[in-house]
Amino acid sequence: MYLVAIAWLYVVLMMAVAEATGANGTVLGAVFTVLLYGLLPLSIVLYLMNTPHRKRARREAEAREAAASAARLEPDGGGHAAGEAAIAPEREEA
Repeated sequence: MYLVAIAWLYVVLMMAVAEATGANGTVLGAVFTVLLYGLLPLSIVLYLMNTPHRKRARREAEAREAAASAARLEPDGGGHAAGEAAIAPEREEA
């Protein structure tokens, strides 16, 4: 993915150099060539291509957060309410 982006930036840079050094070209035209042919489209494409990674990272973060909040709510890991601390459990002898 990054190899294509680097190659595209190289092509755009060569277009900008040709624009700046050409007979009718200007440096302002070269700047706009870099911005409008290079950086703007490339940033959009890279943002769209990175969408699955961002979604996966967000799901993993939400799962970690849910696990952490569940661990805070149930410190003993049990699914029942705590009983009276003053009452000792009844033991039966076998």
